[in-house]
Amino acid sequence: MSKPNGNGGPGPAGGAPATGRKRAKSVGPVSDLEGHLPVGGGAGALLKSLGIGGEEARPEDDAATVAEVDRLIRATGLSHEDRFLDVGCGSGRHCLELARRGYKNVAGAERSRHLIRNARRTAQQAGLPVRFLERDSRELLPRDGRFDCAALLGNVFANYDGDDALAVIEAVKRVLRPGGSLVIDLEDGDWLRENFQKSGWEWVDGNHMICRERSLSADGNRLICRDVVVNTQKGVVADRFYALVLYSPARIRALLEGAGLVALREQVAPDDAPEPQRRRLWVIAETPRARMPEPAPLRPLFPEVTVILGDPRMADSMKLGDRYTPEDFEAVDRMKAALATVGHYRFAYIDDHSSLLEELVRRRPAFVFNMCDNGYKNDAMRELELPALLDLLEVPYTGAGPTCLGMCYDKSLVRALAVAHGVPVPREAYYDMTAPAGEIPSMFPALIKPNRADGSVGITAASVVNSAEEALAYIDGLRKMLPGRDALIQEYLTGAEYSVGLIGNPGLGFNVLPPLEVDYSGLDPDLPKILSYESKFVPGSPYFTEIKYRPARIDETTRRRLADYARVMFERLDCRDYARVDFRADADGEIKLLEVNPNPAWCWDGKMALMAGFAGNGYADLLRMILEAAQSRVQSEGLGRPKALSPIPVAAEG
Repeated sequence: MSKPNGNGGPGPAGGAPATGRKRAKSVGPVSDLEGHLPVGGGAGALLKSLGIGGEEARPEDDAATVAEVDRLIRATGLSHEDRFLDVGCGSGRHCLELARRGYKNVAGAERSRHLIRNARRTAQQAGLPVRFLERDSRELLPRDGRFDCAALLGNVFANYDGDDALAVIEAVKRVLRPGGSLVIDLEDGDWLRENFQKSGWEWVDGNHMICRERSLSADGNRLICRDVVVNTQKGVVADRFYALVLYSPARIRALLEGAGLVALREQVAPDDAPEPQRRRLWVIAETPRARMPEPAPLRPLFPEVTVILGDPRMADSMKLGDRYTPEDFEAVDRMKAALATVGHYRFAYIDDHSSLLEELVRRRPAFVFNMCDNGYKNDAMRELELPALLDLLEVPYTGAGPTCLGMCYDKSLVRALAVAHGVPVPREAYYDMTAPAGEIPSMFPALIKPNRADGSVGITAASVVNSAEEALAYIDGLRKMLPGRDALIQEYLTGAEYSVGLIGNPGLGFNVLPPLEVDYSGLDPDLPKILSYESKFVPGSPYFTEIKYRPARIDETTRRRLADYARVMFERLDCRDYARVDFRADADGEIKLLEVNPNPAWCWDGKMALMAGFAGNGYADLLRMILEAAQSRVQSEGLGRPKALSPIPVAAEG
């Protein structure tokens, strides 16, 4: 019987194991293994959790991996361009083997942080392009059908029964595209029930042996297992009880079909097959090839929509001259004209922040289209305050909540989260501008920018520095411009720059807009190729006039990678309804995350509108899609129609 690989199960079945430094208690001989099962006990990865066996795979593990990957490719016809996900991947042995064979779009999901870190380290050391995600198999992310094939190998699925088993299947179904394949590799439960070994032992390494006991559960549907790990010097270091479900072909087929998958075939390796595959049951299933679209509602959930904007009467430090410009007023006029063409809705507008709080409390809206992306009272650092107030008033609204906005405003925090989820980022150092002058890291040329700022504030041509002296001079100016802030010193990326727009929500589907590429070809070669403050707010600047945008000139593999990275960041930062994620390649072509923009600029000529245009959608279509995504989310959350105290009357706009 093969040992479970990875932490596919619901949790450790004997409590937390000993670390090896301390002798564990053992219950000694027992007559009833089932009676010692903890609640929700799965097999887990006992030896690896104890740090036993070393980092190097044993020869028999290598042979099993090669045989299992060979069989996976034969069973599914997996191509080198297909997107593959190994669920409960453990230390990533199958993913790494596929990558060694030239497979380009491989990912592994595993709940154990220890195993994921080991897998990432192995992939990095070997230069293999595999993404490893720290995920519970029952809660895979993202949920919008991006993978061509997923697999649960090495008997991982035997850790799940009942609702947990169904949750895993449902989670995998969500990440597969229509017609995507699912492979489940199991011990043949019917055969194992009659032929399991009741006890045995083996040496794991020069200092540890593992002793195993097995018995059938009272209902005959599970194999009750006990693993006792013994150290030659310290005695028992772990004593774990767990259960493995004995799945028969009929039982696994019924489970898959009950979850809406099409069970295509089962394969049981014969007794004379090579040892790693002997008496193994492989089940291959497929998601339905065509998903029936949900009928669009004839009328929106909230037809009365209050649009909240920035206040043109107040100063706005992000704008040229600290005031609204003619371009800003034109953007508002175009937005109102576009919304006027969106059917089934009636819009009212609020832009007076001097009375905004009182107005919202006095006449609570039914639904808010939050277009106040420049922050409460035009202060970008207060952008999260309006969503927080709407949450307190229990008013549903478009876009991100306050927690997401707060996290994304801190670029170093976003970077740390990206690293934790395998999204490449630039080399970077945090610099505390409130402290005495510190050491400047040697990573020139470098880009210096505020850690907490919006709209490219604090980013100019002088932000790109080539020496410590230039860096200190720019930081000194930045300290005066933005007192009390901190800065980031980042490697200056010189490759292609991209943006990915997403509209939708996890579990409800994403519309990934065609990626945008920044065209710097018209910019003076002596100017750094960056999207500076001038590129957004200074019409006379060459950054404003000479930088263009076009559909990204990328292959399908790169397009998929950008979309995958964007969706991971969208979900882990809890973005909602729409967001834009920006990337740039380094000199070697490796794409790295720049930043995540929840509630990105909504203006008619902004990046989101351009990307919508690449897909054949007009500006009004973009606004409608955002509104529909938000109302669908609110409906799915069961919030229904709030009891508005006194809805704001809708008046025609002059």
